Amino acid sequence: MPYLGAHLSIAGGVHKAIEAAAALGCQTVQLFTKSSNQWRAKPLTPAEIAQFRHALEQSGLRYPTAHDSYLINLASAEEELFRKSVEALIVEMERAEALGLDYLVLHPGAHTGRGEAFGVARVAEGLNLVLERCRGFRLQLLLENTAGQGSSLGYRFEHLREIRERLHEPERVAFCLDTCHAFAAGYDLRTAAALKHTLAEFDHVLGLPRLKVFHLNDSVKPLGSRVDRHAAIGQGQIGAEAFRLLVQDPRFAEHPMILETPKEDEQGRPMDPVNLALLRSFLRDAPARRR
Repeated sequence: MPYLGAHLSIAGGVHKAIEAAAALGCQTVQLFTKSSNQWRAKPLTPAEIAQFRHALEQSGLRYPTAHDSYLINLASAEEELFRKSVEALIVEMERAEALGLDYLVLHPGAHTGRGEAFGVARVAEGLNLVLERCRGFRLQLLLENTAGQGSSLGYRFEHLREIRERLHEPERVAFCLDTCHAFAAGYDLRTAAALKHTLAEFDHVLGLPRLKVFHLNDSVKPLGSRVDRHAAIGQGQIGAEAFRLLVQDPRFAEHPMILETPKEDEQGRPMDPVNLALLRSFLRDAPARRR
């Protein structure tokens, strides 16, 4: 069965995300290692690292994952922002490596008018600089597909392939598939046939063996809208069937599947437990449906 989890808060310390994941009965977790909307962060202390690693070991969580800051834009044509983004991603790598995480997920970035070809080359340039500075790291970088909002790259699987093909050490980079982003970008997931087609296209362009993590999110906006708005599982335009099929797919039985859905409904009810319960019900249903 896949490892189900959620992106959880580090308010009060990075170890708090591990405690919250354990309380929810998760098998995996995603977190920011620092504020996602600030460039700087206090360095992690040896005590903080030790506390986190102890909590992680005790939890039994698999494939703990970090997500990088939303400020980072490796596709930027502006030299100052590009250099700042490279340095910030190096810090993100160092923090995730120190904490013993397996993956660091990042969005490719936005070309802001310079064109997709420029943006792809720029992202690869930045990643080569980062990987060179982070030699010997166990951590693996995961490029995430995007909805394609604005000038964001990564809304086509081909963008991710082209970036990886330009890397000096491509084996250090794999992929994260976000369901909301894929759907908003025009990859249909709503039926068994549509999902099969989209996964076949992913396999053809990027290779399913390089797919390491799923972000499970329904979409507020319709197919091909290019608008990134996440919804609770089964409460958006994708619908529950796609998620049932994904969690039951034996090819992904060892994959982390991480929620990035809204944390509360309109009444303020916590939604991570609701979404996780629905996904678990699909898993319980799997043997009966295969007979």
